[in-house]
Amino acid sequence: MAWFQLNPSGDPTQPNDYSSNPSPTCDGTDQICAVQAEDDGTGHPVLTEPLKDEMIQALQFGNPSTNVQLRDA
Repeated sequence: MAWFQLNPSGDPTQPNDYSSNPSPTCDGTDQICAVQAEDDGTGHPVLTEPLKDEMIQALQFGNPSTNVQLRDA
């Protein structure tokens, strides 16, 4: 598994809007900043249903999780 940081103004549901980043810098509670996932072979994350659920929960509760980091708006 690897970390992928969401590009500025990117759509968190679109794998192509992420870039590989082994040490994402995220701090906050409002928006998706980075996800930890398998690489799809083209340098983008595989956004599985469990990961999407984890993203929703992180946003809902304003808390980062094992595979999701958040940033402020």
